[in-house]
Amino acid sequence: MATANDRAVLRAILNPDSPLGDLPRPDQDQEDAQEDEVEPFAPALLEQVRELELQGVSAAESGDVSVALERFGEAIRLLPERASGYNNRAQALRLCGDVAGALRDLDTAVRLSRGRGRAACQSFVQRGLIRRLQGRQEDARRDWEQAARLGSAFARRQLVLLNPYSALCNQMLGQMLGRLRNPSGTGSE
Repeated sequence: MATANDRAVLRAILNPDSPLGDLPRPDQDQEDAQEDEVEPFAPALLEQVRELELQGVSAAESGDVSVALERFGEAIRLLPERASGYNNRAQALRLCGDVAGALRDLDTAVRLSRGRGRAACQSFVQRGLIRRLQGRQEDARRDWEQAARLGSAFARRQLVLLNPYSALCNQMLGQMLGRLRNPSGTGSE
């Protein structure tokens, strides 16, 4: 069962108003297909798949990850060549503790999207998050570099956090701004 923190992370990833708002929602994937020059899907089938994905997202947000997995699985069965379904299922798998399954789905989403467009961007970000949690900093960095090239502000922020020189510069800048705000401080450092 998904914890409150897991649901908050899921909402942040799938909610465009969250701090991770540069990540796409499943209902934006039709634009991805046009951006990526992928052969168009049959409109009625695409609409059905998009509805299944939205149902899956709603189920996951309400804590019913098993229903979410069912909906994402149905969407993938209907359009197995569409990256968005794998990307969304990866989040549900991660919530269930199946990190290996989530990584497989994210790899599939990257492959299907050919590393381009919103679905790829979201997949790189999510895969980078998992890899960071696994302590695989260099793999996370590579994923976030790809996502940053695709326009992810979140990935750019993560790259800065991974850079120890940036952290040191931020610390020094903070100290300098503190002295500017409080010039009557002790000044002995």
